[in-house]
Amino acid sequence: MIEIITIAIAVILMIMFVLAGILCILYFKSRSKEPSKSNAVSAKKESKVAKNYTTESVFDFMEFDKIEDNMISTKNGAKYVMVVECQGVNYDLMSEIEKNAVEEGFIQFLNTLRHPIQIYTQTRTINLESSIQTYRTKIEEIEQELEKEKRKYEQMLSSGKYSQEQLNAAFYELTKTTNLYEYGKDIIYTTERMSLNKNVLNQKYYIVIPYYPEELGENNFDKQEIRNLAFSELYTRAQSIIRTLSVCGVNGRVLDSNSLVDLLYVAYNRDSAEIYGVDKAIKAGYDELYSTAPDILDKKMVAIDHQIEKEAFEKANQKVLEAKSEKQKELERKQDNMEDLIDQVAKMIIDQNKNIVGKDVAQKAIEKVNEDTVKRRGRPKKQVNTEEGGTNENEQEKQAKGRRVTKTA
Repeated sequence: MIEIITIAIAVILMIMFVLAGILCILYFKSRSKEPSKSNAVSAKKESKVAKNYTTESVFDFMEFDKIEDNMISTKNGAKYVMVVECQGVNYDLMSEIEKNAVEEGFIQFLNTLRHPIQIYTQTRTINLESSIQTYRTKIEEIEQELEKEKRKYEQMLSSGKYSQEQLNAAFYELTKTTNLYEYGKDIIYTTERMSLNKNVLNQKYYIVIPYYPEELGENNFDKQEIRNLAFSELYTRAQSIIRTLSVCGVNGRVLDSNSLVDLLYVAYNRDSAEIYGVDKAIKAGYDELYSTAPDILDKKMVAIDHQIEKEAFEKANQKVLEAKSEKQKELERKQDNMEDLIDQVAKMIIDQNKNIVGKDVAQKAIEKVNEDTVKRRGRPKKQVNTEEGGTNENEQEKQAKGRRVTKTA
């Protein structure tokens, strides 16, 4: 029994030791997993932070600061770049003598270089929209000329004053203009069909010339002076390259600021450059890469100012028209009553000068004026009673008497 009890106790102790070991292992494993979870959380946070794009990151991606004075400024003025566009030559179609001349000229070009350059090739889809617009403008002018010649020829036919030779000459000019108009329309149709083919490509060749202000050494120049010196040096280098390349038959030109914008726009916007080119953006007024919307309150104030100006202008026009209409009505009323007023003033003049001409003569003159008035109005004649010192008159005559007349008979 003692041996059995001893064995049982030993087994129980072994089981306890095994369980204790298993618990220890599980505990240490759980402790080791906690930092990994915290690392995962921090990694997630870092990934979220990394996805926040800032203005500085965009500028770093663009690799240039601004474009001015036909130069590209990079790295906050630490580097200036000028670009020369070169017109390629068809080397394969040249004769052996011409090929040797081109090779010798290119060797001379390489030997004259005293500064680093970069040769850049850009492949673009041919955009025929500007050519189509030019054709349309010309066709509109030809169409207007054609309409004029048609009217002229029809007038010549209807007048019958021209000989058959003159009519034939006019018909010849009309036919020639008609054929030119039809030919121009065919050109536009063919060019539009060509523009639908996106596989028509064109290669452009550029030489990129850099300049570093550190080449000046130690100096006390400000940024404006450094930019002026950079432009002078880059322009000199560009003209030297253009002259040496002309020996090879390659023509070149320095790209201006708009052409540099177009170059970078196509380089950074391959897909959208075919749909919305930089020339349209410049015409639309987009002269900066980034723009900030104005304050909404300022926009509302500007809108209110425009509304006030518009309504004030409309009200002023309306009141001026009303004043003109009232004055016009008064003028028309005066024109309608002009003969009556003439009669009234004539009777006043006669009445005021009756002592000079005589009362009987004055009375007869007034009767004559009244007869003219009655005839003009088409009404029966009124009885006129005269007394010494005045006459019985209608209400308009009394009102007209209120004005003093200084004329004498």
